[in-house]
Amino acid sequence: MFGNMMNKKMMGKMQEQMEVVKEKLNNISVIGEADNGNVKAVANGNRLLNSVTINEAFFKTATKEQLEELIVTASNRALEQAERVEKSEMSHSMMGMLPGMG
Repeated sequence: MFGNMMNKKMMGKMQEQMEVVKEKLNNISVIGEADNGNVKAVANGNRLLNSVTINEAFFKTATKEQLEELIVTASNRALEQAERVEKSEMSHSMMGMLPGMG
């Protein structure tokens, strides 16, 4: 019985910590670029895209297919960076809660 209470308390604490990390990740922005920065995608640490920006001069000369490919590339790069940030933050958070596990 005492063990169950400790497990519930620990799970509650872990859940609270995860919410804190998710909120922190919402405030972290990462940028993915394609074609030397002509296309940029911004995502947050929770791996949600916030924006895509296309250089206006490039936009006027690029084909539809080029734009589509570069938007996907920039978005994927931003999401890859966001995933690394998320893993790092989650790992750091868990090490703080469970000393000796890292």
